[in-house]
Amino acid sequence: MTSTQPPSSLRPSVCVFCGSRPGHLPAYADAARELGQQIGERGWRLVYGGGNVGLMGIVADATLAAGGQVLGVIPESLFQREVGHRGLTELRVVQTMHERKQLMAEASDAFIALPGGIGTFEELFEVWTWQHLGYHAKPVALLDTAGYYRTLRQFLAQARDNGFMSAGQFDTLQTHEEPAALVSALSQALEPSSGQPAPSDYRRI
Repeated sequence: MTSTQPPSSLRPSVCVFCGSRPGHLPAYADAARELGQQIGERGWRLVYGGGNVGLMGIVADATLAAGGQVLGVIPESLFQREVGHRGLTELRVVQTMHERKQLMAEASDAFIALPGGIGTFEELFEVWTWQHLGYHAKPVALLDTAGYYRTLRQFLAQARDNGFMSAGQFDTLQTHEEPAALVSALSQALEPSSGQPAPSDYRRI
């Protein structure tokens, strides 16, 4: 399923990993809504897992409401379980999780992890590992809403301090507590001072 009106210009695309559940704290939904609004108002495109439930649905709806474009990518086996969002600019239904993650990665210029479960963790660590190995040089960031990722950061610091991760690698995982601060930081990489658009030409996808 594709949009009948393809985008007319290049613009930054931001991939958001997040839960298909809303979580117990209202702060999680509030942050997802604010992040989507920030993405849409900047004219960026949201790339995400294509669901219409939990934080996934909230961030997508907020981006669309703010005038942004949204690409969702969801495996056919999860289309019903995660309630595929039918109101997106573009929804791609693929066959496997590997295909889903590859398409999302190729379509994006940066990655953000909101609160979520093991699927979110796996997606985050994969793109962060790819960055470390030199497969891409795109920013990877955590939105640490209500301290959700605080203990994860402590564990990662322990890995660094025990010699299993360099300080440089640890520092590449950006962390912000507020959506506006995170988006502002990413804008330095996604909106160069030259005024040229980010390199992701998503008209090919």
